[in-house]
Amino acid sequence: MATPLLLQAEHVAKAYAGIPALRDGRLSLRAGSVHALCGGNGAGKSTFLGILMGITQRDAGSILLNGQPVQFDRPSAALAAGVAMITQELEPIPYMTVAENIWLGREPRRAGCIVDSKELIRRTRELLASLEFEVDANSPMHRLSVAQIQLVEIAKAFSHDCQVMIMDEPTSAIGEREAETLFKAIRRLTARGAGIIYVSHRLSELAQIADDYSIFRDGAFVESGRMVDIDRAHLVRGIVGQELTRIDHKVGRQCAAQNCLDIQGLSRHGEFQDISLQLRQGEILGIYGLMGSGRSEFLNCIYGLTEPHAGSVTLQGQPLPVGVPAATIRAGMSLVTEDRKDSGLVLTSSILSNIALSAYRQLSSWSLISARKELQLARDMVQRLQIKTSSLDLPVESMSGGNQQKVVLAKCLSTTPICLLCDEPTRGIDEGAKQEIYHLLDEFVRAGGAAIVVSSEAPELLHLSDRIAVFKGGRLVTISTDTALSQEALLSLAS
Repeated sequence: MATPLLLQAEHVAKAYAGIPALRDGRLSLRAGSVHALCGGNGAGKSTFLGILMGITQRDAGSILLNGQPVQFDRPSAALAAGVAMITQELEPIPYMTVAENIWLGREPRRAGCIVDSKELIRRTRELLASLEFEVDANSPMHRLSVAQIQLVEIAKAFSHDCQVMIMDEPTSAIGEREAETLFKAIRRLTARGAGIIYVSHRLSELAQIADDYSIFRDGAFVESGRMVDIDRAHLVRGIVGQELTRIDHKVGRQCAAQNCLDIQGLSRHGEFQDISLQLRQGEILGIYGLMGSGRSEFLNCIYGLTEPHAGSVTLQGQPLPVGVPAATIRAGMSLVTEDRKDSGLVLTSSILSNIALSAYRQLSSWSLISARKELQLARDMVQRLQIKTSSLDLPVESMSGGNQQKVVLAKCLSTTPICLLCDEPTRGIDEGAKQEIYHLLDEFVRAGGAAIVVSSEAPELLHLSDRIAVFKGGRLVTISTDTALSQEALLSLAS
């Protein structure tokens, strides 16, 4: 007997000002299955998911839930019908607790009006324990890392008794250990008959968790089938529309003998302890570690966003200023932050102003910014990084994730740094955009720069890095130069 369909969408379309964002969206979700929705940035996936969830209204097409036509006019209507969503963009309420964020609007109450705080905490702890998420229910959201915020968003979705769960890049901010925990929770959900629509640019995850797949490209459905019937190469061809050649960027790369960056005994209480390492000119040093290993905190401290309690950092033999990012930039360092939308970009500002944001000192004289220099810098960066845009005056929020990430890189490179710090530089972008960013980083170090790359994806670091530093519990475990190091060995070192 065929597995019944929970949700079926046919020929769904949406246009903005006559420009189609989605031309032909199709998907059939079976009960008790995980359905991978695949496609590059700009393929129409987010628009399609927004329509399913009632965030956006469709112009054409049909959606059936349990065989009945539906058109949700708001997300609350979708939730009431049993459809929940984990969005790609994290939007916590910073000064409320984890428990308050998860149950917002659904808090347990006494006498129908007073929030029952004890019951709220009890429910939250029970939910987090069932998901095996190590997050404090009482912690304010602004004190959590991006990875922990992602776990809270996942827990919030699981708190709804849903039959259809939409997961848009749920692992983009978490490591492999936390992803495995999420997969266990997904399997428990599907075992009860629920269906999952799963979006991820980590293609290795899809083979691991998905039963079925659908591919969108240029706003339209391309194909669907069973995941066991295809391989990674087939999936990539469907997503990008052609064969994608993977280049081994490390071949022929020569690292200089002299150090570009020298870090000695760097410590910050409660985050990382006694980290000593050197970065050579012409080198990409990868940093790998599980959630809570102190990787991002380490980069932030080097850059000056926080102050160390011990240790020293020198760049090309000169001590770096402590706790002053503007002075760090002038010294020749730049940081690609972990969350491009929260701390990497000014979303409502133009592409031009975002690219020039860190370089206004170089673009001005007598405190007056040269519009000509600003425009030339932006044009040069758009050409160099192959940023796809019809106008430099467009708001950066209108761009795809891959192009937004390129704008972040352009902003960092506009200051002509000699050392680039990258925290999850390919988070939430498609395979084609990832390869372009790998090429940009390789080009940067071959031209004499040096880079530290933090990533939750072991294959990415193994592919890109000359050496890999492994962090565990806030300490440096080892720095490996073994080119034959496996993903399993890396995870074992970090565990």
